[in-house]
Amino acid sequence: MPTRMTGELGAGIDKSLDHLLAAIDLRPVGDDLFAVEPTTTSTPNRVLGGQLLAQAVVGAAATVDGKDIHSLHAAFTHAGTPGAPVEVAVTRVRDGRSMATRQVAVLEDGAPLLIAIASFGTHHFVPDLGPLRGGVESPEDMPSLQEWAAAVPTGQYWVTQPPAVEFRMPESPSFFTGATATSTRTHWMRLPRDVGDSHALNAALLAYASDFFLMDMIFRLHPDELGPGRANGFSLDHAIWFHRPVRFDSWHLHMQEASALVGDHGLAHGSIHDVEGRLVATVAQEVLLRLGTAG
Repeated sequence: MPTRMTGELGAGIDKSLDHLLAAIDLRPVGDDLFAVEPTTTSTPNRVLGGQLLAQAVVGAAATVDGKDIHSLHAAFTHAGTPGAPVEVAVTRVRDGRSMATRQVAVLEDGAPLLIAIASFGTHHFVPDLGPLRGGVESPEDMPSLQEWAAAVPTGQYWVTQPPAVEFRMPESPSFFTGATATSTRTHWMRLPRDVGDSHALNAALLAYASDFFLMDMIFRLHPDELGPGRANGFSLDHAIWFHRPVRFDSWHLHMQEASALVGDHGLAHGSIHDVEGRLVATVAQEVLLRLGTAG
């Protein structure tokens, strides 16, 4: 396995993780109400959907004792303002002996950016069934996201302001090139450093990373070449099921597939496996395409 990315790009990923950790550092300000102070962001032009997912996971988990998150079903409702303060409001829907349910809203100036239902339970690992995922190139045999980005002018943003996760991919994202395909696509991903063994924190950061490239799978499926400037897309909702505890400082393989594209609505799903091939999480996302309106 490759060593941690070093140099300017490695430092950029590490700095982005600092920004993300600041964005999910929730401060209690009331009964099941949390605030995030204005923060510097690695994405000055938008609030990433994955960041909202991570805030929802952390906020919901802060109100549950003795149980781990096993699913999050989220709807994106408004675009956020980068760096603006937000609040995370949690409603205790259910507290049972083995299960707990929370409703979470991530708010900016009182308006919801995301509304989600999170479920919590206790993990039992007998039986532990399901096929192991193998036969995929190792991360060391794949270029990094930054290497793909450096090959195209439109990709320079990803070099100077990379996401908080190291990605290694066998092909360029379609939104760089406009290339089309119908096949499954895989990429490797991990945090640039150890953040400890907190299940809630690692699950939140995996949720953040799970948002990347699902929309691109819909671009890739479209019969037209939707390269730079030819289309825009919006994540409508995102669901993730956590099957086992996560240590996201190690490599995880995200296998993604575009399930359907009907009109301007697409559905993509993914399965996330740890380095031993075990299924860690399952993901689904609905996307809205707008052709000719990229900006």
